[in-house]
Amino acid sequence: MEQALCPRRQFLPRLFLAVHLAIRVLTYLATLDYLFALHRFGVKLGLGAITDLLQRLDHPQRKYATLHIGGTNGKGSSAAMVAAMLQAGGYRVGLYTSPHLIDFRERIRVEDEDIPEEQVCELTARIRQVADPLGSLTFFELTTAMAFQYFLDRKVDIAVVEVGLGGRYDATNVLDPLGVLITGIGLDHEMYLGHTLEAIAREKAGIIHRNVPVVLGQMSENVSQIFEEIAQACDAPLHRYGRDFSILEDSQAEFTYRGLRDRFAGLQTNLLGRHQMKNAGCALALLESATAKRFPLSVEGIQSGLKKINWKGRLEIVQHNPMTILDGAHNPLGARVLFDFLQSQLHDCPGRKIIVILGMMQDKNLAEYLQVLLPLVDILIVTQPHMNRAATVDELRQVAARGDLKLFSIVNPWEAYCKAQDVAASSDLICITGSLFLVGEILQHLTLPPSPMARN
Repeated sequence: MEQALCPRRQFLPRLFLAVHLAIRVLTYLATLDYLFALHRFGVKLGLGAITDLLQRLDHPQRKYATLHIGGTNGKGSSAAMVAAMLQAGGYRVGLYTSPHLIDFRERIRVEDEDIPEEQVCELTARIRQVADPLGSLTFFELTTAMAFQYFLDRKVDIAVVEVGLGGRYDATNVLDPLGVLITGIGLDHEMYLGHTLEAIAREKAGIIHRNVPVVLGQMSENVSQIFEEIAQACDAPLHRYGRDFSILEDSQAEFTYRGLRDRFAGLQTNLLGRHQMKNAGCALALLESATAKRFPLSVEGIQSGLKKINWKGRLEIVQHNPMTILDGAHNPLGARVLFDFLQSQLHDCPGRKIIVILGMMQDKNLAEYLQVLLPLVDILIVTQPHMNRAATVDELRQVAARGDLKLFSIVNPWEAYCKAQDVAASSDLICITGSLFLVGEILQHLTLPPSPMARN
């Protein structure tokens, strides 16, 4: 008969495991404290520091194939679609996007899995050891280097990389990509990129490379002409939405892709909104023009990838009765897309009221954003995400003034959410929007207990 383990022997392994887990959590939180503290260096447009750092790491980003995706809106969704289709095709895929909504680890993914906590700690330590001790890396520079090294460590076949800010001087613009996608151009980050669409387009065109195919999303003729000229100067084949490829909406749920050579009917994407069909078309054009020979995909892989795609905080339904959606629209271009979606929801439910919880950053064009959205809004609740750059409820209230608008000012975002649920009828629609930081804060309350990991 086996002897029963004494209580002490049973207790010790559990104690060691608990201590190990506690140390790991504390190490991860300490690493996040270090990373988030790098925000003090702000936004630094330029490639000197990241180029030096990647050289010290022996250029990990050159050791696997890459695709580079920029634009004002839709670049994150498009990047996620490209990655999902490649992964459904059987390839090992890395995906780098920003910002995160709840946990830092969301930014860096391989095979649809967030980077593990221990790898965040290990790579941060490794990068700090090799970095120029006299230099000051920004948060985004270190995170970008971490992503590139992690993709090499995990032996990805291809990495899909989203531009952070702009293009020409963005830290991701050190790639030699197989192809480039620029989803669209709108006014955003004018302080860094310029105050006209043309100026912003020239900054975003900085990711165009010699002889590398470029895919353009839907944009005005005068803006697309800028990309045409720059691509021509670089001998880069350029494919425009509406001219060289397009999508045809077969129904509210299905669409047909009319591509450069291929045509796929009956496609569906798991993301809401007509604009996501266009984003899917751009993603398919990128794959068709840049990776078809090296990373061929079957029709089944394309269909499966698009159906499985999940992109949080972008027209994401988190509750029914009342229908409650999260959408990170934070500029006038995003507001117009959101307007179209909300308007379609009114058609489906006569008498439905639209209740909007709004929190925005001070550097956004509050007046133009609200000018687009307010005509649909019955009740507006202005709030303030826990960010230093957030506009105050008083600032939002002044811009939102409209005689017939029912307006509440509630500083705490979660209390604003509870108020919306309290005043809404089951047939109404609640929309949380204006900032991905606000969306992330609400989403965290809905899914996880408060944590330092939520900071952006």
